[in-house]
Amino acid sequence: MTKTDVLKQYFGHSTFRSGQEELIDHVLSGGDCLGVMPTGAGKSMCYQIPALMMDGTTIVISPLISLMKDQVESLVQSGVSAAYINSTLSPHEYYAVLRGASQGEYRILYVAPERLTAEDFVALCRSIKIPLVAVDEAHCVSHWGQDFRPSYLKINEFVSLLPKRPVLAAFTATATAVVKDDIVNILGLAEPLRKTTGFDRANLYFEVRQVPLVQKDAELLDIIRRSGERSAVVYCSTRKNVEAVSAFLKLNGCKAARYHAGLPDEERRKAQDDFIYDRVNIIVATNAFGMGIDKSDVSLVVHYNMPKDVESYYQEAGRAGRDGSPARCILLYSKADVRMNNFLIDHGHEDSELSEREIELIRERDRERLRQMTFYSTTKRCLREFILRYFGERSPDFCGNCSSCNASFDTEDITVAAQKLISCIFRMKQRNITGGRELVSDILRAKRTEAIISMGLESLSTYGIMRENNAESIEELILYLCAEGYLDETDGTLAITETAEEFIHTRRTLLMKRPKREKSMEEVAAVADSVQENPELMKRFRELRKKIAATLGVPAYVVFTDASLREMSIKEPTTTQEFMNISGVGSRKAERYGKQFARIILDYRKERT
Repeated sequence: MTKTDVLKQYFGHSTFRSGQEELIDHVLSGGDCLGVMPTGAGKSMCYQIPALMMDGTTIVISPLISLMKDQVESLVQSGVSAAYINSTLSPHEYYAVLRGASQGEYRILYVAPERLTAEDFVALCRSIKIPLVAVDEAHCVSHWGQDFRPSYLKINEFVSLLPKRPVLAAFTATATAVVKDDIVNILGLAEPLRKTTGFDRANLYFEVRQVPLVQKDAELLDIIRRSGERSAVVYCSTRKNVEAVSAFLKLNGCKAARYHAGLPDEERRKAQDDFIYDRVNIIVATNAFGMGIDKSDVSLVVHYNMPKDVESYYQEAGRAGRDGSPARCILLYSKADVRMNNFLIDHGHEDSELSEREIELIRERDRERLRQMTFYSTTKRCLREFILRYFGERSPDFCGNCSSCNASFDTEDITVAAQKLISCIFRMKQRNITGGRELVSDILRAKRTEAIISMGLESLSTYGIMRENNAESIEELILYLCAEGYLDETDGTLAITETAEEFIHTRRTLLMKRPKREKSMEEVAAVADSVQENPELMKRFRELRKKIAATLGVPAYVVFTDASLREMSIKEPTTTQEFMNISGVGSRKAERYGKQFARIILDYRKERT
C-alpha cells in the first residue's frame, strides 16, 4: 500500500495536512526528523503511517498514560495492532505485552520513558526488529522547554543499546529555536529534516476577560452554564485552586471532576476516565492534566489563572477543538495571577540538581516568558496575531475570531500620558536611578513613600505630573507601552527604548484602543455553531455512538468524532463507500459501524416523506 492508501484505509482521510507528507517521506527514506506542529495538526500520523509501512515494531516514547491509552484505543478501533507499556499494567498484563511484542504481534508499541532502561524491556528490544523510534512531546528533553522531564534524557542511552540504530523521529507542538536545537543535540538526531508547520488553529476562538480575583468564580460559572453539556477543561495554576474551583462547580450543580498531581493515582485515573468516557463533562486541573490527551470533542478550555508562558497557554488551549470543530479558549486574567506566577518562578527548581547559575538562567527565561504572557493578557491587538507572532509566524492583524477583533473599541489619545511616563523614566536615568512599575507610578502620582523620600525623588520635574491618574490606569499604560516596544522591562526594572526616544523627538500622536463592547457568549456561539449540520440526526448519531462505545468500553470519540458525525448529518451516507468518503472514517470503521448509522439515516428519511 502507498502512504495515501494507508491514510485512507486506517485513518479515513483522503489528503495529508500541511507538513505530514514531507515528514512521512523523509522517515520512509531512512532519515531522522524533527516535526513541530500545533496540537490537532496530525503529528501522530507522521510516525503511525511509516510504522504501518515499515517492517517490524515501531517504538513510540510518550510521557503520559492518557496519551498512550487514547492512541492505542483509537489505533485498535481503526484496525491497527498496537499496545502500550506503562505503570497502569499489572505484572501479568506487562509480561503478556512483552510476549506479544517478542512474537511480532504489534506494529506500534507505546512506552513511558521511565521504562526504557528496564532490563526486560531492553532485552525485548534487542531481540526484535525496530525500524523507527518516535519521540512524542519531544520538548520534554530540554531544560529550556516548559515541561522538562529528566526521564527523557534516557532516550539516547536506550537507542545506543539497540543492535541496529533505528530512524529517530521527534515531534512537539511548541518549541523555540533553543528548544529545537536541544531536541536535535540531546536525542542525537542525525542531520534531521526540521519541519515547522503553521501554528494557526483557525477553528479556535480566543478570548481574554480581565476579571478581579473575587469575581472569577461567578464568571466561570456563567461561562460553564452557557456552554451547556459540552466537554470543558478548566485549568488552574495551583492544586489549592483546583480543589476550590471543582468544589464550587459541583456545589452549583455542574458535573465536574478534579485532577492534580497531589491526588492518589487511582483518583487521578478515575477523574480522567470519567471525563474521557463522558461521565462528567468538566475537568478542573493543573497542567499535570492533558499533555497529549486525545479527547477530540473538547469544545471549551478556560484558564482560571493565567499560565506562566505563551507556550504552555497555547498547548493547553489547543486541547480544544482537536477534531476541527469550532471551540472556545477563554482566559480569566487578574493581576493576582502575575504575582502568583512570579512566586512560582522564584521558588521553582529549588530541589534541582542544576547549578545556581543554570537555575538563575532558567528563572530569567521564565520571567521574560511571563512578561510576554502578561502582554497577551492585556493587549488590545488581535490575540491570534499576538500568538502567531510570538512563535515567529506572520499573520494579519485582524482574524475576526478573537475577543479583540470582535470587540467594539473606543480609541484614546494617550500621547501626553505616554510622554509624561517616558519622561519620568528618562529623568530617573539621568540620576542613575532605576525602578519598576510601582516606583514609577508612585513618582507620577506624588506618593511620599520611603523609597521616594530616601532617594530625593520629590525633586524630579515629573514628580506628581499624573496626580489625577490611579495606579491601575498607569499600570495599564506601562503594559501597553511595553507590549508596543516603547518600554523594556527586565528583572522588574523599566527602561526606555529607541522607539520611545523617537516618539518623544517626533512628537507624533499615540493612540490606544479600549474595548467598548465585546460580543456575548450567545453571539460567539452562534458563529461557532454556524457550521451546517442536522440537529436531529446529530442527536440520534450521538445516542447510537454512546451505546456502541459503552459496549466496546472505549470513549465515544474513538468510535467517531463529532466532526465526522457532523459531516454525516450533512451528507447522509448510506453505503460503505459513501461512509468512507466521510473525513475520519476508514474502511474498518465503515464496515464495522456503517450499517447501524445508515439505518438511522434511512429511518429519518422515511419520517420526512
